[in-house]
Amino acid sequence: MSHKKVIIVGAGFSSLSAACYLAQSGYSVTVFEKNSYAGGRARQLKKDGFTFDMGPTFYWMPDVFESFFADFNQKPEDFYSLKKLDPAYEVFFDEDHSVKISADFEDIKRTFENIESGSSYKLQKFISEAESNYEIAIKDLVYKPGQNIMEIVTPQTALKLGSFISTIQKRVKSVVKSPELRKILEFPVLFLGAKPSTTPSFYSFMNYADFKLGTWHPQGGMFEVAKAMQKLAEKLGVEIVLDSPVNEIIVENGNARGVIVNDKKYTADIILSGADYHFTEQLLPQKYRQYSEGYWGNKTFAPSALLFYVGFDKKLINLSHHTLFFDVDFEKHAAAIYDNKCWPEDPLFYASFPSITDSSVAPDGKEAGIFLIPIAAGLDDSDQIREKYFNIIISRLEKLTKQKLQDHVLFKETYGVSDFVSDYNSYKGNAYGLANTLLQTHVLRPKLKSAKVKNLYFTGQLTVPGPGVPPSLISGKVVSSLITKTRKP
Repeated sequence: MSHKKVIIVGAGFSSLSAACYLAQSGYSVTVFEKNSYAGGRARQLKKDGFTFDMGPTFYWMPDVFESFFADFNQKPEDFYSLKKLDPAYEVFFDEDHSVKISADFEDIKRTFENIESGSSYKLQKFISEAESNYEIAIKDLVYKPGQNIMEIVTPQTALKLGSFISTIQKRVKSVVKSPELRKILEFPVLFLGAKPSTTPSFYSFMNYADFKLGTWHPQGGMFEVAKAMQKLAEKLGVEIVLDSPVNEIIVENGNARGVIVNDKKYTADIILSGADYHFTEQLLPQKYRQYSEGYWGNKTFAPSALLFYVGFDKKLINLSHHTLFFDVDFEKHAAAIYDNKCWPEDPLFYASFPSITDSSVAPDGKEAGIFLIPIAAGLDDSDQIREKYFNIIISRLEKLTKQKLQDHVLFKETYGVSDFVSDYNSYKGNAYGLANTLLQTHVLRPKLKSAKVKNLYFTGQLTVPGPGVPPSLISGKVVSSLITKTRKP
């Protein structure tokens, strides 16, 4: 008996996740990936003895990774070694003041109390509420396919109705008065790709993930997770074909029948795309596209990013593995991204120095630095602009951490909007998909199943449940469940 064939477009986290579940369910699965590696944005740069994660660097929500591997009778540690970071991260507010977020919640409460008297009690209450939200979201809501609003109308969510209407920003203001503590509590929702002022307060579950579940580092970097998923997929019988861009999705009488890859036709019973949703629809004849250019143009996209990968010839001081620089006006930077669609005058930025934790990613006595400036999607990012912003953040870094850096840069590589477009076919070069605003949550996101083409499905950051690595793993599971319910192997 022959099994139904599934072709998956792209080999990012959501595609690899779906490939594993579908293969386990008995489908014959082939993945076509345009790049020379599997992992999508979770790629790696190796240069002169340094190793950089070019995409995601934060390992949050370890329970989601554990759940994924457990579905295949495996554990994360079967593939890679994890270390819990302490401090989880550090936040700079000016050159004389930074706050380290401990790996221990009781320490975090003391840190809050030292900055604002009475805040530890309110923080405890806030995190208990966030834990309740996490239980509802991660154990239930995020595993719904987003086909019907009734999926998320439950007795539990009915009790949380107010938290879907109010915002994170308003909720945080009720917890703490300190501008610094507010920034720390608002920071986790940036992973959802939206402003705290437009993100439902229900998403405080990210604060629970931050303060209670902790921040982890896979030895060797996040690319190790992608390699683990590729290894698992291949063990399950998935064929992953690299350097193979899909040029067209073949539709016959309203049915997806196959793909064209490098001018060669491959047939299948089911087509699933984990590539950029907008790009995937461009592979279809016009009449089979669900969403117009106007639809995409009116959506709120998560930011793009300007990234720098820097090799330093010495060990750096006064920094943590993950360090956030909130020494400038957050609202102005957010306005530049979401309202004015322009380059920020004074950018906030994030830096990761993985070699502080992991000696394998830099030569002895040297430091690997990854810098990220969130920017609006669709901006021009010429070499001159990239150089300008590199000088801005390095000068700020020198001032804030009181050390000379400019003369200690061995090399730097850059990555920006145009690279996201060319490497990932990313709509306007966005880095994280669609923002999780109230009007872009669950049923209001692009659908997992095409309404115009039979046997065509989608997964990844532009559909449910949303942006980020853990949601991508979940998206792969959700779409594979949808396929198995409607198209038996």
